[in-house]
Amino acid sequence: MRFDLDRVETAVAYKLLAATVIPRPIAWVVTKAKDGAVNAAPYSFFNVMGSAPPTIALGLMADPVKGFKDTAQNILETGEFVVNLVPERLVRQMNLTSADAPRGVDELAFASVNTTASSHVAPPRISESPVAFECVSLSSVVTGPCQTVVIGRVLSIHIADRYVLNRDRGHVDTDALDLVARSFGSGYLRTHDGFQLDRPTWAGLSAEAEAAKS
Repeated sequence: MRFDLDRVETAVAYKLLAATVIPRPIAWVVTKAKDGAVNAAPYSFFNVMGSAPPTIALGLMADPVKGFKDTAQNILETGEFVVNLVPERLVRQMNLTSADAPRGVDELAFASVNTTASSHVAPPRISESPVAFECVSLSSVVTGPCQTVVIGRVLSIHIADRYVLNRDRGHVDTDALDLVARSFGSGYLRTHDGFQLDRPTWAGLSAEAEAAKS
């Protein structure tokens, strides 16, 4: 069945995208307003876009009436944010920070989440998160009346020592991070149920083809 997205309602387009693009990593984003107020919210329209320079993309969606939430507004105004990844043990606290709290509420304090000062940006990082990316905005692209994509440069990555297998080679115990991802609606997925599949080389494929002929 074909869906022409310029002919369906916005809510239907969202459901089609969110139900099929899974799993989606969760960016638990912490920002700091110009007046010093700290805010946090989870975003699942998020991913890595490159490594030279290290780059991530974050999709910010606004309410048609209320506009952007504090966290999104702070990113656009200050250009600084910290992306924290979410292990299963922090899912409840992360979910609390997704509530439609009034402007000015410190969601991290409300959810009893501890923070640690960042090295390069004003917003703090979440202490219990196994991985945190300190970011500055490179650019933002308005893609619709209620949505903006922020391209951020990652200045530093904090990874809890117990998950780093080899610092010099950048080896991390990914399964042990126990991260969760978004599915559709209220659904979440665990990321440690994976399998290995080596990328083929053309030389290897050609050799296999020749061997099959003989």
